[in-house]
Amino acid sequence: MAYNMEQTFRWYGPKDPVSLEFVRQTGATGVVSSLHHIPYGEVWSVEEIEKYKKVIEDAGLVWSVVESLPVHEDIKTGGGRCEEYIANYKESLRNLGKCGVKVITYNFMPVLDWIRTDLHYRLPDGSEALYFNQAQFAAFEIFILKRAGAEKDYTPEKVAEAKAFYESLTPEELQKFTTGLIDNFPGFKGVTLEDVRAMLKKYEHLTRADLEANLKHFLSEVCPVAEEAGCIMVIHPDDPPYSILGLPRIFSDINDVKNLLKMVDSPANGVCFCAGSFSGRLDNDIVEMFKACADRVGFVHLRSTQHDGKGNFFEANHLEGVVDMYGLVKAIIEEQVRRKKAGRADWRLPFRPDHGHTMLDDLAKPPCPNPGYTAIGRLKGLAEIRGLEHGILKSMNL
Repeated sequence: MAYNMEQTFRWYGPKDPVSLEFVRQTGATGVVSSLHHIPYGEVWSVEEIEKYKKVIEDAGLVWSVVESLPVHEDIKTGGGRCEEYIANYKESLRNLGKCGVKVITYNFMPVLDWIRTDLHYRLPDGSEALYFNQAQFAAFEIFILKRAGAEKDYTPEKVAEAKAFYESLTPEELQKFTTGLIDNFPGFKGVTLEDVRAMLKKYEHLTRADLEANLKHFLSEVCPVAEEAGCIMVIHPDDPPYSILGLPRIFSDINDVKNLLKMVDSPANGVCFCAGSFSGRLDNDIVEMFKACADRVGFVHLRSTQHDGKGNFFEANHLEGVVDMYGLVKAIIEEQVRRKKAGRADWRLPFRPDHGHTMLDDLAKPPCPNPGYTAIGRLKGLAEIRGLEHGILKSMNL
């Protein structure tokens, strides 16, 4: 069909238990990946990009999206070797453009990226999902990390609940719980509590306005280079989309989206529209948020969350939960039609099914080193979204 989204699958490199051979069998044509072996802040050379790209292409696929080209913490804080790392980032963008990899995902979340307190939350059907529990995270902040002032961010009832959870953990459970929170990021392994405390120290006096100013400085520097290279920078939303660890988060709601687009008026200043991340806030209208930034969306994550009314949520089935997936996919198709009629080369949006459940045979395998990225759950999500898209296209006579 003329207006299908580009179907992609995330791949974590040669050590990913979900091989490129398996990715191709899903029906996806594109790969979303990163050079995880290169430390944050260092230049991605043409040689390394081309070598990685060839592995993907030899499997009959294309490298559609970089997720992510990490932003070093010094850039986020505006300190240390900030300008050196920005210069390196520019060089990486130029090299990606030369190699024909044009969509570049990044985030501006301080210290920790996405956060879940349980990587194996058992659902009634026996499958497992990623889960965020506020009291459990409070237990981490107050009793494990021992962040100064953390207790003030929670109600007395939530603190009591956190204490009860903390005291219930065996030493083995405590280690597993802590590792699951701080040491689950590709290319950034071996993180300790002392590392997190040291990173928090760098943000000690950083306000929301400071973080926004640092993002604006970064985008002002890199967007002209991205434009020249024919690339688009797409920022991933905060996950969860509110303050964590006492730190500001600046890409969480529709006002943040509008603010980002005004920061730097460039076609290279774009959005990775992660429906699941935005749905971590119940006051976010996901379809309206997409429409507010549709012109600048360069990549889409399709997933949903289910909430319990107490500030906790888990990753829902892709067509369930709080996201109006029908309304969102229809809005995406309408945007693709608009772009194609306007003659835009980037009219077709890449999407990937995000964070599938661990289910069926995957439950019997060793735990996936990349939480949320087992094969079968994501394949189920891809099939569901593919069917939804097919029905919408037929209903629109496209």
